Amino acid sequence: MSAPEMGVDTRAAPWLCDPYSRALVNGHGPLYLRRSDGWILPLDVERWCGATDSADESVLDRTEGDTLDAGCGPGRMVLTLTARGHRALGVDMNPVAVARVVEAGGRAVRASVFDPLPEEGRWNTALLVDGNIGIGGTPERLLARMRELVLPQGLLIVEAADRDVNECVTVQVTDGWGKPGAPFVWARLGLPALRAHAEATGWRWSESWQVRGRWFAALRAPL
Repeated sequence: MSAPEMGVDTRAAPWLCDPYSRALVNGHGPLYLRRSDGWILPLDVERWCGATDSADESVLDRTEGDTLDAGCGPGRMVLTLTARGHRALGVDMNPVAVARVVEAGGRAVRASVFDPLPEEGRWNTALLVDGNIGIGGTPERLLARMRELVLPQGLLIVEAADRDVNECVTVQVTDGWGKPGAPFVWARLGLPALRAHAEATGWRWSESWQVRGRWFAALRAPL
């Protein structure tokens, strides 16, 4: 079912647009973030809708206890954690994404990470993967919010860009054919910028690693 069929205003917020919802329904792209100057960032819908790969597994192997996946999309991380016996919850703005998670046997809520969420401050681990450090376009605000969601000394695993970048841009989601989604602000951080923003918001840098060309960092919340 598409977002409009669910009675959702697809122009109201990022990631509620028709191109993204169609891609989730179909399980594949093409799908891009496009800047007004023509720059595009391909989005890996097939990977999001598929099974976890070795890079994902490197993240999941590091999770501790109950885990919140912010911007979970169709839920591959939530579903794998659930199958491993973890208590996991996905959070996503798109109703099609949330429906996919629930129909597959996972738990997910339709919300922004900045909305009131279940069990705030009691999650052992939180995830920001698949570029979701970009949510809201203000990394320090997002990282401060993630501190509110996890326990003291809780774990946050963030996926960084595969290059040294620190930018905030206005983009639209597009499949290159139909009408793109509404413009919104998105951030991209490489590891150096992520570390600077993390330390500015009180996170302690634990480790970083790379698998299959994807870069990750583990951060610890203060006591």
